[in-house]
Amino acid sequence: MRTSWRSTLALTIASSWMLACVGAGTGGGEPDRAALSQRVRAVFGTLPFEASSRANPVTEYKIELGRMLYYDKRLSKNHDIACNSCHLLDQFGVDGAPTSTGHRGQRGSRNAPTVYNAAFHVAQFWDGRAANVEEQAKGPPLNPIEMAMSSEAAVEVVLQSIPGYALRFQDAFPRKSPPITYDQMARAIGAFERRLVTPSRFDRFQRGELGALSAQELAGLELFMSTGCLSCHNGPAIGGRMYQKLGLIHPYPTQDQGRYEVTRAEADRQLFKVPSLRNVAKTGPYFHDGQVATLDQAVRLMAHHQLGRELSESRVQAIVAFLGSLTGTVDTSYIARPHLPPSGPTTPAPDPS
Repeated sequence: MRTSWRSTLALTIASSWMLACVGAGTGGGEPDRAALSQRVRAVFGTLPFEASSRANPVTEYKIELGRMLYYDKRLSKNHDIACNSCHLLDQFGVDGAPTSTGHRGQRGSRNAPTVYNAAFHVAQFWDGRAANVEEQAKGPPLNPIEMAMSSEAAVEVVLQSIPGYALRFQDAFPRKSPPITYDQMARAIGAFERRLVTPSRFDRFQRGELGALSAQELAGLELFMSTGCLSCHNGPAIGGRMYQKLGLIHPYPTQDQGRYEVTRAEADRQLFKVPSLRNVAKTGPYFHDGQVATLDQAVRLMAHHQLGRELSESRVQAIVAFLGSLTGTVDTSYIARPHLPPSGPTTPAPDPS
């Protein structure tokens, strides 16, 4: 989805006016919970249990294989970095660092976003350079700063050298010959990630469990909508559906040119994919550079730079309380660390160079 800053600004003003007219965020007492539940279900939609894909249907065999590959450090040059090294599944899909550590201690230039609910996004990476989670999974192994493998063929050599992977690839891709390829690796990881979905108390409220949110969280929800946040943070993932200029109203201090570095289109300068706000209370530090330490600071900065608003402390805390209701439930059995098949006699040794 491509949205210009002018159309987004118009949508922000219109949505704020509309919600103000129906009393959202006015501070006039607790809202009608049943009416608000219906309204947010219509505005945000419901969260599916899976981000399904016709191009890569999810199967149990793919999930089992993808889970193994997600945790397997042998897909990196020095056998010390896996997907889970930067996107820790038991820490809401992040590593808690401003930028992540890769091969030989190198650090990337952007914050590693969470993998939870990411398959619902319009694209992957902050600049949208990967169309989906399958394409995204192809990036880190070959990135010299991250996993530093020399080529797709080098990754295939590793996978083919591990005897325990042969049958699992055949089960996951029974109509593919050969079954072990770089593309199939990415498709298995993508299938696994398509069920990394975290329903929360917010979803229970949407479904009619009217006591699932506290009074402060309800106030924050109404403020979130009436202030204009939903102009960008909408849909079941509460974001991830569009690109937006960082510093829409007031310039934001960054040298990162965002999506422009992919497209070289002037209109894309300092545009970034809008992140999902699900689990946002657990996924700091914030923004593309990981330089914002706290959620209340992030809320203040976004209100100022994106909406041209200065929020009172009470309003910031109410919105932060609502954002806390987006912290979801992680299926610990689904993300449990698997037993990986042992290396074979021809498996390449770790290479620290």
